[in-house]
Amino acid sequence: MKTKKVVGRIFLYLLVVLACFAFLMPILWIVFSSFKTQSELFAWPPKLFSMSPSFDNYRLAFSSGDFGAYFFNTSFVAIVATVITVVINTMAGYVFAKYRFKGDRFLFMMVLATLMIPLEVIMIPIFKVIVATHLYNNLWGLIIPAAASPTAVFLVRQYYLSISSSIMESARIDGASEWRIFTSVMLPIGKPVMAVLTIISFMWRWNDYLWPKIIINNKQKFTIQLALANFSGEYSVDWNSLLAMSVVSMLPVIVVFLIFQKHIVGGMTTGAVKG
Repeated sequence: MKTKKVVGRIFLYLLVVLACFAFLMPILWIVFSSFKTQSELFAWPPKLFSMSPSFDNYRLAFSSGDFGAYFFNTSFVAIVATVITVVINTMAGYVFAKYRFKGDRFLFMMVLATLMIPLEVIMIPIFKVIVATHLYNNLWGLIIPAAASPTAVFLVRQYYLSISSSIMESARIDGASEWRIFTSVMLPIGKPVMAVLTIISFMWRWNDYLWPKIIINNKQKFTIQLALANFSGEYSVDWNSLLAMSVVSMLPVIVVFLIFQKHIVGGMTTGAVKG
């Protein structure tokens, strides 16, 4: 019986290793290929590692492709949009979870109903609003439209519904105002869900291609995804620079995930009492 359990565990570990390999192999191939020369990149049979790795591809991409400006544009959009998204949706979700007012359920259902509307349906109306407000070819045109997210409001509301309202009652007895209760008591408890929103929002804004493609026409205001697409010409593709910048574009998302990961692993209701 013990031998059967050991064999089963070994088989399970092998499946995990194979799954990790399947997911990580394309990423590892991109990373190692970014250090290859043009001849090594198209050599047959292909080799994972370069015989003479160098950072020439990275230097060429940053010098000739003006990638520093694209990196700054994307960082500005992703960071500012994430901060605004977390602030707005955390406040909205908290109110829907902990306060009762006339029409609150109807308003929440209206927010959820927007999830059923495809982006393609509202894309033209949003674009007309962007043009009318003079945000076309402006980085703020990438930030403002998606600041309020029904998905984020739903996540925050469901999280705060799991927190006992007795915490708020205790703070009121101590004389705390509603704003003080939110900022000093409930907001620290909400760190796990805010970490989730931060990761989702940052990844979305950092990797977004379609909306920047519609809004931004000025090359100086390109985001990283538009710049990567720009490496593909009509008759040729600069694969070396494309691979190098693809690696660079992955790093901020990985860093953000590693920073906020501990809040997610720490538990969605750390330090709180479930109601």
